[in-house]
Amino acid sequence: MVGRSLQERLSDPVLCYVHHDYARVLDTDTVAEALGRVQQSQINSRIVYFYVVDAEERLCGVLPTRRLLLHPPSTPVAELMVRQVIRLPYTASLLDALELFMFHRLLAFPVVDAEGRIVGIIDVDLFTRELTDLAQAEESDDIFQIIGVHLTAIRQASVAGAFVRRLPWLGCNIAGGLACALLGGVFQQTLERVVVLALFIPVVLALAESVSMQSLSLTLQLHEPWVMTWSKWFRLFWREGLIGVLLGAGCGAMVALVAWVWQGSSPLALTLLASIGGSVTWSAMLGLSMPIALRAMQRDPKVAAGPVTLALVDTSTLTMYLALAAWLLA
Repeated sequence: MVGRSLQERLSDPVLCYVHHDYARVLDTDTVAEALGRVQQSQINSRIVYFYVVDAEERLCGVLPTRRLLLHPPSTPVAELMVRQVIRLPYTASLLDALELFMFHRLLAFPVVDAEGRIVGIIDVDLFTRELTDLAQAEESDDIFQIIGVHLTAIRQASVAGAFVRRLPWLGCNIAGGLACALLGGVFQQTLERVVVLALFIPVVLALAESVSMQSLSLTLQLHEPWVMTWSKWFRLFWREGLIGVLLGAGCGAMVALVAWVWQGSSPLALTLLASIGGSVTWSAMLGLSMPIALRAMQRDPKVAAGPVTLALVDTSTLTMYLALAAWLLA
């Protein structure tokens, strides 16, 4: 089972995961006899429940530890056991077992054969371990899907297959980069006149991209299953917009201060403050809106939102920055 994904393991027979080291007592035992039987069995694993079987080893009930310890030694086990036992058939899968743990919140379940005899015990540790694996796998896949890659598909694909899957979404980055190059040509005179503008392009773009990815990631993680009404969308948009304004003002002020101290130019500092403030606010709202818009168009937002958002953020941010510079530094 080493190296297999959780999705592959879910269809495994539950018998692959049971253990046979459990507390077993007879339905004819008294409390004293049951305790003596358990002591002689030398069980190495932890004891969660005491399983009661008959002379033919068929499961009759389960005896909670509290009842066994708090009743007189002469009390028959049959009077204390719980007869309605939730059990798993030996034909069940690992998925069946995990669902049973989720629905019933018990610490262990007996697995029985067709005649009702216990063939093993499945413990809650399995449930918590597999859920942890699933959460980690989903988190990893979400991270990769944001940049346009299905992690599971890429792992299983050949070199050519991985190339085909990853190339299309890089087209968004290529388109965004070419659009930015064209914008540089449109504002070439401004850049030639105020060369220092080019020095701040990386930080302006990086701030806008980072904020858009923050908003995008939070939207993908916190607002599923995408039952989105206009009122809910407006509240989210308003809240993210306010956060974007604060982030933009804070980041813009810091960069503008550095530019003013370094270059001694108030117009340059004002350009950076205004462009960073505006682009960060816009990027935050774009990161929120893009997954919702893609879902409305019946597209997978986890795969498409990242590359599309980055391309739009880059072009819009650079346009805002250079247009403000051309106006304020004319």
